[in-house]
Amino acid sequence: MPIRRFIGRDDREGPMKSGTHKLLEDIWAEIRYTRLMIGRDTFDDRVITAMAEVPRHHFVPGHEQRHAYANGPLPIGHGQTISQPFIVALMTDLLGCGPDDCVLEVGTGSGYQAAILSRVVGRVRSVEIIPELARQSSARLACLGYTNIEVRHGDGCTGWPELAPYDGILVTAAAPTVPPPLIEQIKEGRRRRLVIPVGPQYGHQELVVIEKRPDGSPGRTDVLGVAFVPLTRMTPDY
Repeated sequence: MPIRRFIGRDDREGPMKSGTHKLLEDIWAEIRYTRLMIGRDTFDDRVITAMAEVPRHHFVPGHEQRHAYANGPLPIGHGQTISQPFIVALMTDLLGCGPDDCVLEVGTGSGYQAAILSRVVGRVRSVEIIPELARQSSARLACLGYTNIEVRHGDGCTGWPELAPYDGILVTAAAPTVPPPLIEQIKEGRRRRLVIPVGPQYGHQELVVIEKRPDGSPGRTDVLGVAFVPLTRMTPDY
């Protein structure tokens, strides 16, 4: 894969540039390994460019800096993690949204997934249930110049209904079942999707794509086995 065309003219500092190069190589390797499961041989150029351009080291704790560009999840405190870069890229690609679209993210965490989305879509609205993470990620994203992302503290299982519907919804934690409010907040029409890991905390989880059919009913596609932290809820079980 032509990795150089994504970072070849990158004039950033050496360690970040080499880390990004290795990160992209790892993502291509994962694509080759999983291509029959994920149903694709590559990702959209906009997704790969976002993975190359967003500085992941700004989204991990100081003591994890040396691992910032490794292709694996990292702890960010409060029992939460920043997702594996390959999974971030895959979920963004599965969403299939573009520059004219508004996307809802459930589970802001450190803000990394929102930052990637912001390079691919027009606007990102993100909900985080842990108040401190919501404050930190909002401040971090603003400081880094991501002006098309809005973060609020709240229960992501209920979505962000005041501003619905959305062109796509991406959930960064595993739910035991798909929350109905999120399905309701997806726009109807071709390629309007909800991408969400589904399954119990200590059992099998599957990365799932929900797409509304013409009659408004949800169609489900299971993509890949994954492991995510559980989706925290304020609301009663759905």
